[in-house]
Amino acid sequence: MKLIANAAALSAALLLPFAAYAQSTAPLTRDQVRQQIIEIENAGYNPSTSDPTAYPENIQAAQRRLDALKANGGYGGVAAASVSSGSGRTFYQGDDSQ
Repeated sequence: MKLIANAAALSAALLLPFAAYAQSTAPLTRDQVRQQIIEIENAGYNPSTSDPTAYPENIQAAQRRLDALKANGGYGGVAAASVSSGSGRTFYQGDDSQ
């Protein structure tokens, strides 16, 4: 009985890392792939105008720019508004007493 318990404990200890690793990798969804394509194109990669002989270098350069933007926090943030369009104007609100 002790041999069975030791074998079960040993196999559990050996298989636990594999189970944890298998759960951490999930396939990308269609929307996630589309978002990655949009991000890399926004970083400057254009597959239709890119030189096909320089494919790896062009996409790698765009990926480095994208990584630098994400590392600096300059990607995907909300810019502060510096223009206040229409400020100081009075609009008709349905009150005829003006």
